[in-house]
Amino acid sequence: MNSTHETGIFPANSSSKIFFVFTIPNLLTASRLILAPIVAWRLLEHDVEGAFWLFVIAAITDLLDGNLARWLNQRSVLGAWLDPIADKVMLLTTLTMLALTGLLPMWLLYVVVVRDLIILAGAEAYRHLTGKLDVRPTLSGKAATFMEFVLVSWVLADVALDLGLGRSIEPLAMLTAIAVAGSGARYVWLWTRKTTVFLREQSRQ
Repeated sequence: MNSTHETGIFPANSSSKIFFVFTIPNLLTASRLILAPIVAWRLLEHDVEGAFWLFVIAAITDLLDGNLARWLNQRSVLGAWLDPIADKVMLLTTLTMLALTGLLPMWLLYVVVVRDLIILAGAEAYRHLTGKLDVRPTLSGKAATFMEFVLVSWVLADVALDLGLGRSIEPLAMLTAIAVAGSGARYVWLWTRKTTVFLREQSRQ
């Protein structure tokens, strides 16, 4: 029996592999990719309430897909890659529109984009140097993503439901920026350390 079949990642035959692409967890994850431009469109149309409820639906799919994958034994390589991509697309799209419409400061968007570009550039440079790619989520990265999610949810809820939380948005944005910048610095340190170790090993050969 195929070892990947035993771990529940992919069944052995090709027809089962195709089935595992179209699982409920993967479809829920993919729905966030579909919802992201719709959320952006509603924000562009100044329909913050509509964008808020769509974002809530996206958050619910994020809670469900991973749990369902475990409960239904439908974990897959595709799902493992697609989930963080869908989260990033939704967060970055919504954050961009909130900044462009003036609901969040533009400088925060710059911090987030620069951090993401640094991570991508570091990963690509390391892959080009070593011929392999080893990207693992860090605790600081998860904290930054969590802060981004809280901030976006906070702003959307405040405007959509008229909660009167306006004064808290600026300090929350500042805390988010600190978490994002710290995460970027952490990744720079990790890429630098990995590169140093690789070059040291190469020099010994």
